[in-house]
Amino acid sequence: MTTLASRGIQPRFGELVQSCRKLVMNRLAETLTAVFAQVDDTLFDCAEKAENNQVQTLFFDSMRDIRKQRPQIERLYHQRIASGFEDFLGGKLKPDIDAAQLDADHLQLMGNEEYEESLLVTNMVSRVKARCAQPLFALDQRLAVLNGGRKLGDDDNPFGPQAVALAFKEALQPSPFPLRIKTILYMLFDQHVMQCLDGVYDALNQRLVQAGVLPNLKYSVQRSTSVPHHPGTPRKPGSEGAAAQAPGAHGSGSASGSPLDLSGLPPADPGQLFNGLAALLGERRLHHGNAPLPGGTPSIASFAPRGATRTYSAAELLEALNRLQQQSAQDLASKLRQPQRVDGLKADLQEQLESHSRLPGQQKLSDYEADVIDLVGMLFDFILDDDNLADVYKTALSHLHTPYLKVALQDKALFTQHHHPARRLLNSMAQAGVLYAGEGEERGLLAKIHWVVERVVHGFSGDLLLFDSLLDEFNEFVGTLRHKVELREQRAVEAAKGRDKLLGARQQAVDIVARVLQGKELPGIIHNFLELTWTDVLVFVLLRHGERSTEWQRSVEVAEQLAWSGTPLDAGGRARLQDLRISMLEDLRKGLELLGGYHEDGIRRLLQDLVACQHAVQSQQPQLAERIESPLPESKLGEMLGEDAGLASTPRPVTLSARAQALIRELARVEFGTWFEFIDGPDVRVFKLSWYSPTTRNYMFVDHSGQRAAIMPLTQLALDMEQGLVRLVPPERNAPLMDRALGAIYRVLQRFTGRTA
Repeated sequence: MTTLASRGIQPRFGELVQSCRKLVMNRLAETLTAVFAQVDDTLFDCAEKAENNQVQTLFFDSMRDIRKQRPQIERLYHQRIASGFEDFLGGKLKPDIDAAQLDADHLQLMGNEEYEESLLVTNMVSRVKARCAQPLFALDQRLAVLNGGRKLGDDDNPFGPQAVALAFKEALQPSPFPLRIKTILYMLFDQHVMQCLDGVYDALNQRLVQAGVLPNLKYSVQRSTSVPHHPGTPRKPGSEGAAAQAPGAHGSGSASGSPLDLSGLPPADPGQLFNGLAALLGERRLHHGNAPLPGGTPSIASFAPRGATRTYSAAELLEALNRLQQQSAQDLASKLRQPQRVDGLKADLQEQLESHSRLPGQQKLSDYEADVIDLVGMLFDFILDDDNLADVYKTALSHLHTPYLKVALQDKALFTQHHHPARRLLNSMAQAGVLYAGEGEERGLLAKIHWVVERVVHGFSGDLLLFDSLLDEFNEFVGTLRHKVELREQRAVEAAKGRDKLLGARQQAVDIVARVLQGKELPGIIHNFLELTWTDVLVFVLLRHGERSTEWQRSVEVAEQLAWSGTPLDAGGRARLQDLRISMLEDLRKGLELLGGYHEDGIRRLLQDLVACQHAVQSQQPQLAERIESPLPESKLGEMLGEDAGLASTPRPVTLSARAQALIRELARVEFGTWFEFIDGPDVRVFKLSWYSPTTRNYMFVDHSGQRAAIMPLTQLALDMEQGLVRLVPPERNAPLMDRALGAIYRVLQRFTGRTA
């Protein structure tokens, strides 16, 4: 086997290349999971819009097929990526193809479907190459260094877009999906995997730079120059000049170069958002320098000695933060129960700076450093005020303030890149605190978050790889937690489906008995028997045999005969009743035995009482018929339905307002997984829509632990929403913590500086 050392790659690179491999494999596994998480919803949407039943059936069948094939696809995909990396390490780079060596006799025409599929892959790859020209160029150069200086040929990069896309194409090959379904899979793959490669390449380059691999590599393209074009790769229309804009796409500038409108909505691009925050903080400093920051916390600049004109060096600031971090690390486990306040940390930082100053009373922080410290402080103020998070999680995360301040001063990509490892770790812990803080989960999750915080506070000395490794371990823990919650939710849905089937059958039985009783004045024993006991019999017969069965038809007929027998009859009717009585009683007996709640003696006495009542009615003795009573056992169906028994009763018709009717139409389009807030006075509970019954029109909600929390009829849900007792959780509440925090800080600074009302 060819080793790294025998190929001339320095041994010190061995650990580096394996860490790069782990980074990529983890990111790709995470994004591929997102692809399959979206498949069912996408195919369901397509099925709803299908042009005919045949196409609709294709989409529904494909949902099941993809679920069955998913483990194989994922396994082949990861094997292909890993194999490509091993080939790279082993020096098995693809030779360049010489056109003269092609044998025309062996060339085959490509089928239409194969051509369409290849075109989908080519277009995905081209878009990434155009968008990521700068980081891909840098990555190719740095991988060439690991490759013993041998230049990588076209598409030799084991992590390049070509390798990633072809791995998915090859993983799909053994699964016989129609092109229409494959096209949807490629669209989701492009959306969740290919469009996330920017962050992967940035992270790889950063890791290689930190390891000293071409740290000063420059990549400059004139704006009139087109994107470097790889032979054999189709150009993407409009791709010219894209590389020149790459810094804006991955850094802090505006991609278009146009000035930012500080009065508009917070920019979606994180680099532009950071630029806007910096500009707004500059305005605040210029016009409101002595005022506290929005939220009431003072600016770090207000702690500086009056008249200070000299600035601290970056090294002095870092040393002060290191001392603060060491203080935080002492007896940290006991401190994690109390929040780290932002104003207290700023005061402690100023004390560290001043007490170790070479020019006491004369030094202050630079404007840029003060702004970064204030911005990080506002971020942690947001965390401590976040209504989404329980107090125990907010308190734990607040102790990351000092190390995250070091990260922000060292690397502004914390603010400008969604995939920055420290940013992702903070987001993951906050999201887990929101999603899995249910009863039974809290203790284990809180202990894990405490463990991560302790590792960061004790261990962060400037190496961002720490956040990567902690993120991997934390996500693995959360994955186990997520699996438990999903299983619990799945069991809740299956149980609800079973109850719903009972409710549907119950409603059908109730309707039958109501029709049988309509217009008849029957003695109490017959009326109650039909309404309470025989309704249960009808439910069980319907569930066991179905409504097309002879058993169901006979059970309905027996109900009709018994009701008829409780009304005064003429001579012909009485003679017919005499003929029918034996078979009717036999079928009544069978039905009561089916319920299982009667002993033989109880069944015999009940049937005798029913016959006595019939005789009293036909003998023109209604008072005697009314006095005949027979105790009926508790409904077996009611016991099975439990707290859902009330849902079985037909709700009274209500007149709905136009607003309520509009809400019903909107609710019909709400997707599973949507979160709702239920307001009960001062208490607000958040539940997720997990299932909807098309038969009974009931909505089932689960809590964060996956346990069933509420079942509500559609009409009642709409009425509660109209009255403000239930509302949808705003979409922005589901955004990652740092995205929500920076957007909120931006809006607050806009108001503070008078940019918006």
